[in-house]
Amino acid sequence: MAASSINPLIMCKIIGDVVDPFVPTTDMNVYYATKHVTNACIIKPSMAFNPPTVTISGLPNELYTLVMTDPDAPSPSEPSMREWVHWIVANIPGGTNSCEGKEIVPYMEPCPPVGIHRYILILFRQSKYIDQTIEKPNIITRANFNTRAFAHHLCLGVPVATVYFNAQKEPFNQRKNV
Repeated sequence: MAASSINPLIMCKIIGDVVDPFVPTTDMNVYYATKHVTNACIIKPSMAFNPPTVTISGLPNELYTLVMTDPDAPSPSEPSMREWVHWIVANIPGGTNSCEGKEIVPYMEPCPPVGIHRYILILFRQSKYIDQTIEKPNIITRANFNTRAFAHHLCLGVPVATVYFNAQKEPFNQRKNV
């Protein structure tokens, strides 16, 4: 099998480190300004200061949860805080975008201190409306978040879409907010 035909989610250990194997069943498009996020693309942290625009397919009567994490925190060689949760949005109606859902964990821009970090956006189809009681800080902390445990706790099942990008610390003189 040629390297180009290997699933990039397996090759970069997204499947394994963060999620179990799954078959994508929903289309998800992620943009930082005009930059379309595709697997393994590079996004500068200064481009990602604001939350991305995330559009999903699906029917209006279906609800989705979006999770964004960094499994490489604080460093890819020693990810002692794996996973660092950057954003959670629940109750997103199908056929809309993340702005239509309820932000459970406020967006935190990528800020890798060292090395190249993977930032993963994972979409789950909900079986029911998610109550706001999961907002409590003692239930969700940013460090050592576990996407699998979170999905299990809310009966979300396996992901329906996933995309990831890479980012690394920018030299101070090259940073600019978009």
